[in-house]
Amino acid sequence: MTTVCLTFDFDAVAIWFSTFKQTTPTALSRGEYGVRAGIPRILAMLSRQDVRATFFTPAHTARNFGAAVKAISAAGHEVAAHGFVHETPVGLPIEEERDLLHRSLDVLESVTGKRPRGYRSPAWDLSDNTISLLEEAGLHYDSSMMANDFRPYFARKGDVMTEDRLTFGSDSSIVEFPVAWELDDYPYFHWSARPINPGLRSTEDVFSVWKAEFDAAHAEDGVFTLTCHPEISGRAPRVAMLERLIEHMRAQPGVRFATMDEAARQFKSAL
Repeated sequence: MTTVCLTFDFDAVAIWFSTFKQTTPTALSRGEYGVRAGIPRILAMLSRQDVRATFFTPAHTARNFGAAVKAISAAGHEVAAHGFVHETPVGLPIEEERDLLHRSLDVLESVTGKRPRGYRSPAWDLSDNTISLLEEAGLHYDSSMMANDFRPYFARKGDVMTEDRLTFGSDSSIVEFPVAWELDDYPYFHWSARPINPGLRSTEDVFSVWKAEFDAAHAEDGVFTLTCHPEISGRAPRVAMLERLIEHMRAQPGVRFATMDEAARQFKSAL
């Protein structure tokens, strides 16, 4: 059985404010595009396909665009944690990282009525403390690392790296769903002059790459995790391409679509 996890990082304006440090009206409006145009198109398409997805959402997005986040949750999709204002956890003192994590969970729960069960780092990178903090907060899975492609695994904590040796720590209770730049819409589609990111690939190019990746996952009965952003893949031709990909995946035998929480439960129940 192949599991497909469609995920969307609903960054809205937080990524421009925090990660890119661009706060001019046009920069912020690119994040707002995801709210105004991207989310309605994506939700309509997922409804047509009867597919439930996971939306990793900064607390800043939930606070400022609560109606959109409530619409996501009301449609049966999972809302998971994605930082407070799309900040990287790398380099944060443990108390500050803990505070931001718990505050973000509280905000998402106040908007959706459900406590998030998973996390994705806005930086696709973790601090030495992150996995332990996710456990402490009662979360069940993470989707930020790259040690496999189609196989979830238990994230480790306590690794020690020196010039001579990597000493592995112990497995945590956090199920890790690997991510990959090959399966992210950002490098294919996003154009920016600073930092330089050419993007602007055709939908046909990206469809062929993602179809090949899915076909490989399906051949291995793996978990196919796709990462998209409403402000990027919310454009009409890209939503149409994603719908065509879903139809291809659904046409194959032994394929199920799941939220990441559902996939984490399935992974643990199979042990």
